[in-house]
Amino acid sequence: METIVVKEGNIRLDVYISQNFQELSRTMIQKLNESGDVQVNGVKKKLSYKVQVGDNITIHIPEVKETNLKPQEIPIEVIYEDDDIIVVNKPKGLVVHPANGNPDGTLVNAIMAMCKESLSGIGGELRPGIVHRLDKDTSGLLIVAKNDKAHIAMSEQIKDRKVKKIYIALVRGVIGEDEATIDMPIGRSTKDRKKMAVTKNGKQAITHFRVLKRYPKYTLLEIKIDTGRTHQIRVHMAEVGHPVIGDTVYSNGKNSFGVEGQMLHARSLEFAHPITGKTMYLIAELPQYFKEILEGEEIGRD
Repeated sequence: METIVVKEGNIRLDVYISQNFQELSRTMIQKLNESGDVQVNGVKKKLSYKVQVGDNITIHIPEVKETNLKPQEIPIEVIYEDDDIIVVNKPKGLVVHPANGNPDGTLVNAIMAMCKESLSGIGGELRPGIVHRLDKDTSGLLIVAKNDKAHIAMSEQIKDRKVKKIYIALVRGVIGEDEATIDMPIGRSTKDRKKMAVTKNGKQAITHFRVLKRYPKYTLLEIKIDTGRTHQIRVHMAEVGHPVIGDTVYSNGKNSFGVEGQMLHARSLEFAHPITGKTMYLIAELPQYFKEILEGEEIGRD
């Protein structure tokens, strides 16, 4: 149990806590408040409550538990690693988080084996700090925090849209524009709750693309996203009539290359190191199968 006495009033409760407990992220503060673990003068308050001089704020931070997840030796290419973060090149077909259908054999299991004793406890369990995600069949760069301080700082950068992500995608059809921006809200599909869709009631989603090369039936794109909605690139490209090759969810998935899973690769990341503040720019080259398709004869046929 932590207790602090307010010395400067007329500040939002969540802001005051954030200023005095830098080890707590905004998300963690919200969760603690929802569970009743944050009280002002013995009473639960909304996070918008303006604290007053003399208020007693008590915070109960649950003890971090050992996770039930098991480390597994799964070969993953490490692009960068230090004491605070590890950036990996996730292969296509690897699930990031364990779930009912994938209890193990995930990126989290692999990172646990790599990091060993260096893990984040922000979620209530000692485990790798996954601060953003990639779909199972999307390959490329993924940042993982190795301690709480790095986890909080990276989560804030992601939330504030300060991490620049560049993807490479091969899409169906020949796109006429050299570059364009898709600004269409994305939300849960009303027809299929397992899918996302462009919908009026969705959250803002902005995708920028630039043509790298045109083929007779396909277009190679460089894609930058300002927002990180679930399946954003796949949904947007399908909506404008140019679905990502191999995507079975947002198109029929048919392709001449026999590719299973979408040809979408998170190629580069630019962000401030969560501890040192140094600008980081990292690149993961295209997977071999992707390169072979781009260099093969099949892609050049009408």
